[in-house]
Amino acid sequence: MKKLLFVFLICTAFCKAQDKPNIVFILTDDQSYDLLGCTGNTIVKTPNIDKLADNGILFTNAHVTSAICTPSRISILLSQYERKHGVNFNSGTSVSNAAWQNSYPVVMRNNGYYTGWIGKNHAPIGKGGYHSGLMEKSFDYWYAGHGHLGFYPKDNHAIFNDAIAFTQPEIINEAVNDFLDPNARKLKGALHFLENRPTDKPFMLSVNFNLPHGAGTKSMKLKDSDEDMYKTLYRDIAIPLPDNYIAKKDITTPKLPASLLHTEDRQTGYNYVDTPATIKERYIRELQAMTGIDRLIGNLLQKLKALKLDKNTIIIFTSDRGLFGGQQGLGGKALCYEQTTHVPIIVYNPKAKKN
Repeated sequence: MKKLLFVFLICTAFCKAQDKPNIVFILTDDQSYDLLGCTGNTIVKTPNIDKLADNGILFTNAHVTSAICTPSRISILLSQYERKHGVNFNSGTSVSNAAWQNSYPVVMRNNGYYTGWIGKNHAPIGKGGYHSGLMEKSFDYWYAGHGHLGFYPKDNHAIFNDAIAFTQPEIINEAVNDFLDPNARKLKGALHFLENRPTDKPFMLSVNFNLPHGAGTKSMKLKDSDEDMYKTLYRDIAIPLPDNYIAKKDITTPKLPASLLHTEDRQTGYNYVDTPATIKERYIRELQAMTGIDRLIGNLLQKLKALKLDKNTIIIFTSDRGLFGGQQGLGGKALCYEQTTHVPIIVYNPKAKKN
């Protein structure tokens, strides 16, 4: 997390420069470090993200400080450790109005940036949390849902109903185009402070996925309307089990006491790690989701180039945490082992000098 905070400090410092760069911040959900080609995965197809890493900086030893979605995301928003902001997944608390004024979106907006938020929000902000309306009012462009989106966001949030697509990466892609391109199709559900993004102001766009999180991958239905990528990709190859994988039936003596791991409290949604067949099926879906996200990033790069924004736009890519996939028999997250805290951070700055 310290490295991620440092990245944001660098980007915020640009606000003082005469030629302010645009910034696109891309946050995935439950993406383990090893789910990219550039981090050593030999199966997943992520050529566009790999290209960002090749042309930018890939942080290979970056860690979040909270292995749960809400506190980790708030730590990113506020540049604070969980022990400072005090908001946990089940704490019933939210970020105060005063604290929110020091969040990176508000700081950037107050420094002349046109700001947008797309996709998932899992951070309760203001009195009333998700129902306060403060989050929506803090951006010039808002096209997001509070809580999980699912693989088919229209099933969970009415704001997405006007999108042409049905699947999450493609709906988010439509919104990215809507935000960037004045000639793109307008999404009726999007909340606009202005009809079009001002061309004389820099922008700060936050793109937040709810993938490859289990709330998205478990809801993939292999529908006829899904693209072939989400139905057939990776299904014709041998899928390996994770290193140090242990099926539930094979655990005789846990390395750590069950009382310490609270194994009886594990959410049933993570039972897919218990057998080789179910973990392989979920892993295929995670790989498919990552390729969908990668395609969006490829489209983003093309769009920036077409709009002549590519020479002055910094792109930051990371995840809010990793996920256990049956390593040592564990499923879920929350426990701060390397599998759940180690995340990729890629910073691409087109103006940075190449070594």
